[in-house]
Amino acid sequence: MLFSLRELVQWLGFATFEIFLHGLALLAFSVLLVLKVDGQAPALSWWIVFVPFFAADGLSTYFTTIVSVRLFQEGEKRLAVLRLFWILTILSLKFVFEMLLCQKLVEHTRELWYGLIMSPVFILLQLLMIRACRVN
Repeated sequence: MLFSLRELVQWLGFATFEIFLHGLALLAFSVLLVLKVDGQAPALSWWIVFVPFFAADGLSTYFTTIVSVRLFQEGEKRLAVLRLFWILTILSLKFVFEMLLCQKLVEHTRELWYGLIMSPVFILLQLLMIRACRVN
């Protein structure tokens, strides 16, 4: 079952532009990942492969800050703070996951086990389940 855009905006809390931005980042990441894995671009490091996600996170944070400031100026203080807190929580967990995964792929360390790498994703999924229950 696919979600409609309205449902994604409602459940994730992102604006349509932010969802589009993260979709473009996923597309660019996929292209870079294929080039890296197939050996077509051996000079690509894993950090370069993850740059589209890092850029999308940064732009989304900037966009969220602007929207929250405007909501705050319009008198919607509670909505501005809740939106800022929710989006920054999601983006922080996503960023930590990306950094840990990239570090694991670069260094191949045994101390960084996959349960630790996936823990931000597990927390994010629990938060999304709670939000989905509150929305419906």
